[in-house]
Amino acid sequence: MDFTPTDDRRMLTETLDRFLAAEYPVEHRMKIAYDLPCHDAGLWAQLAELGALGALLPEEAGGFGGAGFDVTTVFEALGRTLCPEPVLGALMALRLLQAAGQDATDVLEGTRRMALAVGEADGSPELDDIACTARDEGDGWRLSGRKSVVYGGPAAHAFLVAARNGDALGLWEVDAGAAEVAGYAMIDGGGAAELLLSDTRGRLVMADARAALEDALDWGRLALCAEAVGAMDRAHALTIDYLRTRKQFGRPIGAFQALQHRAVDMGIEIEQARSITIHAAGSMGTPGQSRAVSMAKSLIGRVGRQISEEAVQMHGGIAMTWEAAISHYAKRLVMIDHQLGDTDTHLARVMAAYAA
Repeated sequence: MDFTPTDDRRMLTETLDRFLAAEYPVEHRMKIAYDLPCHDAGLWAQLAELGALGALLPEEAGGFGGAGFDVTTVFEALGRTLCPEPVLGALMALRLLQAAGQDATDVLEGTRRMALAVGEADGSPELDDIACTARDEGDGWRLSGRKSVVYGGPAAHAFLVAARNGDALGLWEVDAGAAEVAGYAMIDGGGAAELLLSDTRGRLVMADARAALEDALDWGRLALCAEAVGAMDRAHALTIDYLRTRKQFGRPIGAFQALQHRAVDMGIEIEQARSITIHAAGSMGTPGQSRAVSMAKSLIGRVGRQISEEAVQMHGGIAMTWEAAISHYAKRLVMIDHQLGDTDTHLARVMAAYAA
């Protein structure tokens, strides 16, 4: 299989890298990421105009990409700059709108933001744990329950809510103004929300949405893996630069062989993470999709933590300060492991898939 990026993907990578480097430097990220709504409306519109959202869906659904490698192209670029914009929530919502045959033009154009509300209680994305209910009152559907850790929730105009109607697991659209939305910034930056529903009106999108939800979550996990690869690349580059410039005993600390070996080991682990993410991207839409994504997510979680620890240790005390960019990369990499299932969760899934 040829993994060379197409001309379109290479152009998108270069465009996003230039745009994010210029418009989303670390200083701007610090102003946006930790204060509600954890989102820059002007830059969101520009991201949409540049094609960051259109790349997430195929042409028949209104986009111009939609393949696994299109998604990884976008999210690697976001990871390199730690961009906190709610693209993850938009991706999963867009895949569900596509599965339901719904028009997503306003979402692709950036004029309407949507987020997927799946997790409950502890934020687990497991569909079997969903307790939120929906019932038909004759004059429309009413939903009751609580959704936790809804990524992109503080900036969303509407939510796609997974809920039960009897034995079926369906999907409903709920306007943000109709529900109680408690937004907050996550510890690594970026917005999430608790969504409280009490006889809240909703529009039925899909009566049986289990398969579509599993697929959308797989796309979200792939995106997180790609974002982690981009963040690890940058964390490694920052560490190498620090080793070259920080002096101890009259010479750069990068001259010490022990630190050189550790830096090389970081690079090797990152390449393994990149390779398994490429494998997962190439498996999207195939029978082995879920297994490949879980393999990638499990490895990414382990490697992300290792890269974070190594980068912080080699930077020394400065890496513990708010002003040091590496501290924020470390937090984001650790958090990615816990989003949409952690290392242990996905390792168990892989083991179950091979045992079946």
